[in-house]
Amino acid sequence: MPDTALLAPLVDIVGARNALTAPSDTAPYLREWRDLYVGKTPVVLRPGSRDEVAAILSHADANGLKIVPQGGNTGLVGGQIPDDSATEIVLSLGRLNRIRETDAEGFSMTVEAGCTLQAIHDAAAEADRFFPLTLGSQGSCQIGGNIATNAGGTAVLAYGNTRDLVLGLEVVLPDGRVVEGLRGLRKDNTGYDLKQLFIGSEGTLGIVTAAVLKLFPRPRAQDVAFAGIASPQDALSLFSRARARAGAMLTGFELMPRVGLEFSVRHLAGARDPLQAPSPWYVLMELSSGTEEDGSETPTRTLMETILGEAYEAGLVEDAALAGSVAQSAAFWHLRHGMSEVQREEGGSIKHDVSVPVASVPAFLKEAIAAVEALVPGCRPVPFGHMGDGNIHFNVSQPLGADKAAFLAGWDEMNAVVHGIVLKFGGSISAEHGIGRLKRDLLADVKSPVELELMRRIKAAFDPNNTLNPGRVL
Repeated sequence: MPDTALLAPLVDIVGARNALTAPSDTAPYLREWRDLYVGKTPVVLRPGSRDEVAAILSHADANGLKIVPQGGNTGLVGGQIPDDSATEIVLSLGRLNRIRETDAEGFSMTVEAGCTLQAIHDAAAEADRFFPLTLGSQGSCQIGGNIATNAGGTAVLAYGNTRDLVLGLEVVLPDGRVVEGLRGLRKDNTGYDLKQLFIGSEGTLGIVTAAVLKLFPRPRAQDVAFAGIASPQDALSLFSRARARAGAMLTGFELMPRVGLEFSVRHLAGARDPLQAPSPWYVLMELSSGTEEDGSETPTRTLMETILGEAYEAGLVEDAALAGSVAQSAAFWHLRHGMSEVQREEGGSIKHDVSVPVASVPAFLKEAIAAVEALVPGCRPVPFGHMGDGNIHFNVSQPLGADKAAFLAGWDEMNAVVHGIVLKFGGSISAEHGIGRLKRDLLADVKSPVELELMRRIKAAFDPNNTLNPGRVL
């Protein structure tokens, strides 16, 4: 526990009401939502401005205090949770939640780190614009955390990861200095692109306090289909056809197994199976267009019907439902976005956030499913995710009736099996959730000694006193 005299100036910076110490007040900041990580802290600080963040870090860096930045606490690799030493101070960005400016004509928006992703979506819509980063947790996740982890989501296929959506950043360095980088320039070729070092650094190099985000034209027509298919190979063939036909209009292509759909229908309020008969696998496909047509048929509806009709004739689709309203489209997406959440209702779940080349997804799934079923007979693989960019959340639920603790005790062994197959296909063991604490010790298996050395040198250059997020990533 840090000396009280060292903590007192931090309390003074944010005010007593924003320095939380009571267990009932700090509890929500100390537990990861899957209960994999539970920590302790002497205080949770809730600064209300960039200058307060800078003052906190200046004092911490000069006095050997350790700071763990936290956004909406929706991370999945433990990077936002303090350890159990009670020495790491949680710095919550939730009060930095202003949308500073919306530049509709310049298609950009300047926001503070504590803005929820949903608030940004809403503000963009009010300006008749669109911010494409879309996550199941968007009602609670914060843009600062999205940037720190380079969040992906379901729109990567058309718009890219978070790092593709950021024009400029305001960042407080570990020693309290501020990088004033809130520039909305589309082209700036003046040396190293420093903002890209902070995006995806998981709060180990600096704390993002504000960002300039790219906005896009709001889709005027959008159609969503839910299709039953026989195999991931058929999903790949359908994706290839849809991409060739629709080009940039293909804005979503998600793959789900039957067991995942059953979990969602069983545990999500109001959820139902969109199709009459079950299929082994499903594809959720979305087409978007910036143009509208007169009459009942939109350009996306006509194109979706063409793609599905041709796929049905080719034997790639067993059945399909086209959303007939915005509400039905949302219901289809709800099944997909809720798939991570509902697995906890089925007992223990061992997670893998991996990616392989798109063309290798079917072969990877075949080999990985067989491998985990051989390792744990009766387990229930639930691989789902972003077929269009090769990012599969290869989760494995415990066998029915199994002991949860005993199943989860095999986490590392199952990780080793799945990650070994991922690497065989030239993939990544962390596609969009980051490294944090969960995957820190796996980096040596996937990064060369030169890459690791460069990462450590960057960390040392930005944070020589190891003030920010110690023990995360590296």
